[in-house]
Amino acid sequence: MTLTPSRALPINAGARRIRTFCLYVSVVLLVPLAALTQATSVREADAPCAKCHADIYRNYLKTPMANASGAATDKLQSATFVHKSSGVQYKIAVLDGKAVLSNRNPTNSGAWSDHPLSYFLGSGHLGTTYLYSIDNYLFESPVAWYAASQIYDMKPGLAEMHNMPPPLPIEGSCLRCHMSAVKASDPGTINRYQDLPFLHTGITCESCHGDSHQHLLTQGKAAIVNPSHLDSQLRDSICISCHLEGDVSVERAGKSALDFQPGESISTYEAYYVRAGANITARGVSEVEQFSQSTCKRASGDSMSCTSCHDPHFTPDAQHRASFFRDRCLACHKQPDFAANHHPENQDCTSCHMRRTAAANILHVAWTDHRILKLPDDSPSPPQNQGPVQLTPIFSPGATARDLAMAYYQALLEGDREFEASAWEQLKHERPAIANDKEALDALGNLAAERGDRATAEQVFRRVLELDPVNLTALSNLGTLLAKLGSLKEAIPLLEKAFDQNRDIPGLAINLATVECTAGDGSAARKTLTTALIYCPDLDDVRRLLTKMTACSEPNGR
Repeated sequence: MTLTPSRALPINAGARRIRTFCLYVSVVLLVPLAALTQATSVREADAPCAKCHADIYRNYLKTPMANASGAATDKLQSATFVHKSSGVQYKIAVLDGKAVLSNRNPTNSGAWSDHPLSYFLGSGHLGTTYLYSIDNYLFESPVAWYAASQIYDMKPGLAEMHNMPPPLPIEGSCLRCHMSAVKASDPGTINRYQDLPFLHTGITCESCHGDSHQHLLTQGKAAIVNPSHLDSQLRDSICISCHLEGDVSVERAGKSALDFQPGESISTYEAYYVRAGANITARGVSEVEQFSQSTCKRASGDSMSCTSCHDPHFTPDAQHRASFFRDRCLACHKQPDFAANHHPENQDCTSCHMRRTAAANILHVAWTDHRILKLPDDSPSPPQNQGPVQLTPIFSPGATARDLAMAYYQALLEGDREFEASAWEQLKHERPAIANDKEALDALGNLAAERGDRATAEQVFRRVLELDPVNLTALSNLGTLLAKLGSLKEAIPLLEKAFDQNRDIPGLAINLATVECTAGDGSAARKTLTTALIYCPDLDDVRRLLTKMTACSEPNGR
């Protein structure tokens, strides 16, 4: 009996590198688009603010934040694309007024599979991806439109795959910087939402200014969050919550970044880590980190923030961009005749002092270097640290040993095997302190199972289920562990419970069907795999196993 450990549960398909470890699958019928298109747009959600802030409202609707997401048909690039490594064909088009992603896997029937697209995600400045739903499970398209190269290509992490990729479940943590009022998924699931996954597309006023109910009710008399009136840490937290990623970020124990509200410190909810000594210009979403190292910021201190140069309510067009940012520079650089004498032939300060640099972990994009260098940096990137790589916290006051242990584990999940030993040792050391921390216990249990320490893994997963009876990681991995030990009678209910909540996970379906077949229930095994194929009809692994299951015996020898 060959079972796959389920250590890599969520697939984060936003700006981060996609995890490509053990991907899963599910069941159910395609839900009409109307089930997900009830989320209102920024234009609708912020309309009440326009009564007093008409100019701000009108200008804001043109910004990348306001257009960070929306109805798929609003931003669809119709095209076809063939992924060379797998041979899978993709077609994105508008059919009968609806956006549709179609794919055809040449290794199977060759028939096209259609997925009606609900939303786009991404302002289009760098790229655009799309979301679709099957039964209340929310997925991201495996292909994205890249603005710089004006082509479709695979999402980061999928380019080298030689087979059709599994469905890509999308988590709330991926949505929260593109949509507003994002909700947590149903308990025990990664990406299933019985209600709307988010209330509004785009970034609304409340995302930065907080709850506006009383402010509107009193016609502006009741206070609302004004970021410029907050102390520096709380002010900067609003930007950091979406514009800082580092190499790894982890949610603090018992916290969810979805609960962050303007006026709070983001460090209450998340801790950010980077590789000590690494080249920060080679990583996307590092503007805040780069900016903190600039001479401008270090000289100005807390008085300077992101909004010293960026107006969140207004984005200049291409014609006025250079003069807009030059004025921002001259607000501080007031030396006599500086404006007239400092390169009058080139009004674009950023062309020399904030050059575009490649982000190594994201294809087809370039990022503006926010170090604001005095002279252009044409030197090659510094050599990477040759010693053991360590993670260090940034912008994370109060980060704990537990958070560091989870950061090493997260880096491991994202593909860096060098961090396995550090994650294991630190989580073991923290075991007494994490007795009620189900996320950290899940991580410890996964590492223990991978290392063959079955006793620790079983103890830890049983403790997680005491804390959270529907915890996906504990249910699926304890079930897998018990099945390997021959305890099929106890393993099957655990795996069934996990699969009943997460029918869109291929690896989970494969494990459950394998155990059901081993237990002599061939009909149950075939039903599990048939259910899984509703979500991934062209997934080779599931199809091959279903073919093998024809030889699986029936219950009671039938």
